[in-house]
Amino acid sequence: MIQVGLGPWGFDWARQVVPGVDGVTVVGRVDSDPDVRSQAARTLGEPEANYHASLEKALAGDPAEAVLVTVPLSAHAVVVREALTAGKHVLVEKPFTETVAEALALAELAENQSRILMVSQNYRHFPAPLAAAEIVADRRFGALRRVVVDFHHNAAKLGYRYYHLAQPLLSDMSIHHFDLMRMVLGAEPETVSCRTWNIDGSRFVGPPAAEARLEFGDGVIVDYSGSWISDDPPTTWAGAWRMEFDDAEIWWTSRGSEGERFARDRLVVRGDGVGAAADELKPPPHLDRAGCLAAFRQAVETGQPPRHFSDGRDNANSLAIVEAAVMSAATGQPAEIARILSGDAKSGNG
Repeated sequence: MIQVGLGPWGFDWARQVVPGVDGVTVVGRVDSDPDVRSQAARTLGEPEANYHASLEKALAGDPAEAVLVTVPLSAHAVVVREALTAGKHVLVEKPFTETVAEALALAELAENQSRILMVSQNYRHFPAPLAAAEIVADRRFGALRRVVVDFHHNAAKLGYRYYHLAQPLLSDMSIHHFDLMRMVLGAEPETVSCRTWNIDGSRFVGPPAAEARLEFGDGVIVDYSGSWISDDPPTTWAGAWRMEFDDAEIWWTSRGSEGERFARDRLVVRGDGVGAAADELKPPPHLDRAGCLAAFRQAVETGQPPRHFSDGRDNANSLAIVEAAVMSAATGQPAEIARILSGDAKSGNG
């Protein structure tokens, strides 16, 4: 594998994630900044000869099967296209691309090249959402009726860096929650209604808070609330979820911060004759981004992606929710997912 992008998050991939997944060897790294390349080579203890200024140069010298893309979002589509055109499998950080149209075009290119294209939706690889998805799928508590998801943090207390984004909540953070909705429910929303807002004195250029209602084709309603400007005790990064079934209700939360990243996963069942019983969560073999990389490796090696695999075409559906939420907030009207995926609606996540 060749890794492209050695900024803070890309370097974290190099140092913390890749070494924990067997069967993956990095044969080259790419960054346009020579100082970044030198610093990374020294810190990781690797030869500077393995570091390149461009993917083109890396591809010319390194026998790689795949490319890991950890560059800023604005460069995702360009780098993914170059890697696919060169015949490489690709794992790209989320958000996949800036628009659904770009995502669908790259998914088609991957299919035409017979290459694996995966988006790193790392929140899928945690115990609580995986358990919740099983509960929905096996209908042990009857049909799912309603879901409430709450996410809130105070960005000012986190060293947040993306105040300039047009949609700092919806495009950068809510994509995780929208993607989890699709995975856990095993269904696709039909319409999204959303309103967003900012407050006086905020450092955010775009709206850092939103409320949305997603209506799924099977009649399930998901009410979502998210905020980067909350003074309440913060939720976990995956948020606090309440799911109402015919015969019970489950509450779950997932992905803590730093040292508590895995320890914060909880799932509690409440209902007649059930009480408040906590499910014994079983962690997957690889968690978080390592789970994405392990799934990617399996798909490349066997040609059979594992369950809950987020390939490019699948992930376009998560991006479509973001675009629908942005559109609804701008127009004050519900936005239809199908129109965005078909290109009939003028859309874009800003």
